[in-house]
Amino acid sequence: MKLFPKILTVATSALLAAGFAGLPAWADSHVVNCTGGGTFTITSNVVTESSGCVSAVIPNSVTSIGDSAFYDATSLTSVTIPNSVISIGDYAFEEATSLTSITIPNSVTSIGESVFEEATSLTSITIPDSVTSIGSYAFYSATALTSVTFEGNAPENVGTSAFLNVGTDAVANIGFAATGFGEDITWNGLRLVRAAAPPAPAPAPAPAPYSGPLPTN
Repeated sequence: MKLFPKILTVATSALLAAGFAGLPAWADSHVVNCTGGGTFTITSNVVTESSGCVSAVIPNSVTSIGDSAFYDATSLTSVTIPNSVISIGDYAFEEATSLTSITIPNSVTSIGESVFEEATSLTSITIPDSVTSIGSYAFYSATALTSVTFEGNAPENVGTSAFLNVGTDAVANIGFAATGFGEDITWNGLRLVRAAAPPAPAPAPAPAPYSGPLPTN
């Protein structure tokens, strides 16, 4: 629990989203209804906060899930993120204890600090090959998480304890040719499961024997 930075990020997220354009923080804000109840707020193409949201469908105009946007959203069960989003901010889904379904699109390059910390209902997640950075404690104490699938090579930067205290025997599913995961049987506390090598191509069939007339001199 890092309460002081959370308070700061919630208080300043709208100001940052406004891009210091001289506008008040609420100048470009609007509220979106969630399926099943609740709302979330978008300010200058950034999701900045939510209230009682059950199922969030983020519109294509959004470029970032802001810091603490769904922090302590205990009713949240699913989130649909569009390909327009490039970053997921610190604490974005921390303590979203009912979250079971979220797909990270191949546009996202960074997953912030403590994003899914204590998201205790999340059982699996896929990290697209676009992600280059995963922050410290990103999945800390996501105690039901047992399967993390990496669609590409290992992210270049992975913070401290990113996968600490996840589910028992949690695995990292990686491709046959994936690089950056090292040679050990584990990576950042996850047991590595590498895909099998693709089958060798079938040999070309032998040419049929010649059955035409014999040459004459």
